[in-house]
Amino acid sequence: MTSPTSRSRLVPMRPRDPHEPGRTASPLELFFDLVFVVAVSIAAAQLHHSLTENHVIDGLLSYGVVFFGIWWAWMNFTWFATSFATDDWLYRLLTFVQMSGVLVLAAGIEPAFVDHDFTVLVLSYVVMRIAMVAQWLRASRSAGSSRRATHFYAGGIAVVQLLWLGMLGLHGPAQTVVLIILIGAELAVPIIAERRGMTPWHPHHITERYGLFTLILLGEGLLASANAIIEAIHANQSIGSLIAISALTLVVTAALWWIYFWPPHHTAISSFARSLRYGYVHYFVFAAAGAFSAGIEVQIDVLTHRSKLSELAASLTVTLPIAAFVLGIWWIALRDNADRVVNIGVPLGAALVLLDPILPLPFTVVAVVMALVVLVLVLRPPLRHTADPSTISASGPVEKIQ
Repeated sequence: MTSPTSRSRLVPMRPRDPHEPGRTASPLELFFDLVFVVAVSIAAAQLHHSLTENHVIDGLLSYGVVFFGIWWAWMNFTWFATSFATDDWLYRLLTFVQMSGVLVLAAGIEPAFVDHDFTVLVLSYVVMRIAMVAQWLRASRSAGSSRRATHFYAGGIAVVQLLWLGMLGLHGPAQTVVLIILIGAELAVPIIAERRGMTPWHPHHITERYGLFTLILLGEGLLASANAIIEAIHANQSIGSLIAISALTLVVTAALWWIYFWPPHHTAISSFARSLRYGYVHYFVFAAAGAFSAGIEVQIDVLTHRSKLSELAASLTVTLPIAAFVLGIWWIALRDNADRVVNIGVPLGAALVLLDPILPLPFTVVAVVMALVVLVLVLRPPLRHTADPSTISASGPVEKIQ
């Protein structure tokens, strides 16, 4: 990396080498991820309360909106960092501004769920996004062939943030419609920007970052497992069932970890179209991992007679997130690295998990099915793929969406 200049102590924010050897997550990136633990935990807790009170539709919609803000802020920083990270004082300062926005966003999650008041959520989100505008503008000064893309990123993000602020003046159905449109606008900015000059990305670095965030989300499942033990210690009844839920949650969480990290993820982003699919589908994978922990908490409430949900509905709060997680990762990472046995066994396992509440069968069967899926993966290692050198340039994969 270039040394900082003598006066400003700033490093020119040139595009990073996508083939840089030994590129790994920096301490700043790991620190950045920590603040998302708070936001994810609060979002999962609020989803749990909504579900156990039988406010299913409202809870899921609020969770979807809140989690979009969390995921999109994390993802935008992650892809920018793989392209232009410098780790000088200004880069760190702007990153800390984004982190402060995440913490304030976490404080706005409860009003969003309870009162459908998105004021704090939107204001904190805009703070994070304006910090990204500053990062993109700085990058544009030394971006080379990616300069047009950096300008569009900065301009596109800024315009959408003004629209988010304007949305706060709306109420009822009008606000909901505009909210959906603005989410679509946020998703469109990278697609349009990259067509104006591809920014580079480091396949191993970017997929390591996704893996680290997945670990944070799976940690919420382990927390739910621990909560079941805590409830068992204080409960006068259902002690055996609570301990069983704790053990089975650990088994399922371990299986989800095994499934996620089975394939070599870097092969899934060998082109822009594939990286777009990988990045965007991860919204559902991440959201499912967070919702899984909420579902376990709902199961605990059912066992301690504190839930208003039926047993069938309560079971679905666990099985639906598991199936969504497995199918999402299978589609974007496993299937291209797997043989026919794995490509049949993994989706079949997800389908059996979905059927579990309907049969009905105990939660034990879900853990058994997930363990069998892992056994298939152990017996059938990933296929080896070699990237086509013709798709790689000095600035990264060159294929664009047609």
